[in-house]
Amino acid sequence: MRLSFLQPLLDRPGPWATVYFDPGQADESGAKRRELSVREVCRTLAQEGADEATVAAVRDNLTALSPAEDPAGRVVFATGGEVVLSHRLSRRPQGEFACWAPLPRLTPLLELCGQDPVSLVAYIDRTGADFELRAAAGPQDSGHVEGQQWPVHRTATSDWSERHFQLKVENTWERNAAEIAEALAEAYEESGADLVVLVGDPRERPAVRDKLPEALRAVTVETEHGGRAAGSGSAALEEAIGNACQEHLHRRVDDALDRFRAGRIGTDRPTDAVEGVPAVVDAAREHRIGTLLVRPDGPDLHREMWAGAEPGQVAVRRTDAEALGDGAPVPVRADDALLRSAAATSADVLIIPFEEVSDDIPAGGLGALLRWTYEPSAT
Repeated sequence: MRLSFLQPLLDRPGPWATVYFDPGQADESGAKRRELSVREVCRTLAQEGADEATVAAVRDNLTALSPAEDPAGRVVFATGGEVVLSHRLSRRPQGEFACWAPLPRLTPLLELCGQDPVSLVAYIDRTGADFELRAAAGPQDSGHVEGQQWPVHRTATSDWSERHFQLKVENTWERNAAEIAEALAEAYEESGADLVVLVGDPRERPAVRDKLPEALRAVTVETEHGGRAAGSGSAALEEAIGNACQEHLHRRVDDALDRFRAGRIGTDRPTDAVEGVPAVVDAAREHRIGTLLVRPDGPDLHREMWAGAEPGQVAVRRTDAEALGDGAPVPVRADDALLRSAAATSADVLIIPFEEVSDDIPAGGLGALLRWTYEPSAT
């Protein structure tokens, strides 16, 4: 999961109001419960020390939420009398959560937004393709490409002139497949997608895939369901895309755990993975984290550490934080500080599912795959 959407939070000093809110049902009784929930959230923030202007901004934002537009709810981050970020959730929170703290409360976001890969869906026919990006915020148009429009249909006769015409048709298909593949590769690079799903014409799909760069083919799957024509969507297509995303995620988790187990071997030599708050904090301060591994039930997540105004100003001890150039570091939760640092350096974040929990994963709940070899401290 990429946390780049948290960028608006990185340049503000805080403290922060964080609210995970379920708007409930779109009926009269739901509206009444929603009103009571907003009051309770605001009361909690005020009791924890939030200023009146920030509480008011949160109240206005939550009151305006619509169950129809945000059925699973939203997370709201506010400071200095304004809502800095309001982000749609993929899963309903288990009750309202509100807090006032030095840093935004980020860990619940990982599970409530899910970590389904961002998928680029290409709806293909023999004349072109439409691209759709699917992420936590919902599907959005990601461009299209139109190839040669004629000739694209074969004939049933077998005389010489018709065979010549059929050859032209097949040449058109091939040229169009090449154009679609080129446009798809560009859309993939621009979108930052993790996975590509090819939908549509059964002959053109494999032709397009064969013309993709090798690295892109490795993250591309096809489905026989659906097509480019309007109204060709179906429950089967949605299920196929969902299954492709889950299979991709499982492969990512397995690969990350394999790299973690191999990379952390030995404590007296360079390693490619670290675990535990002190080692992960060192890596974060040096911008070495490539992938932050988080086990949601790990005891290290709520361990106290120190953070300054900048995302890279993190330390286990207050004196170390002060030495980084921040004269007034504050005590914070380890998970919030490290997730903020990961967002600032465009690091990936991967939740280790409960079914993958074993003695081999970060024992305390926090680990990291590094961007380059890490030299352990002599001390």
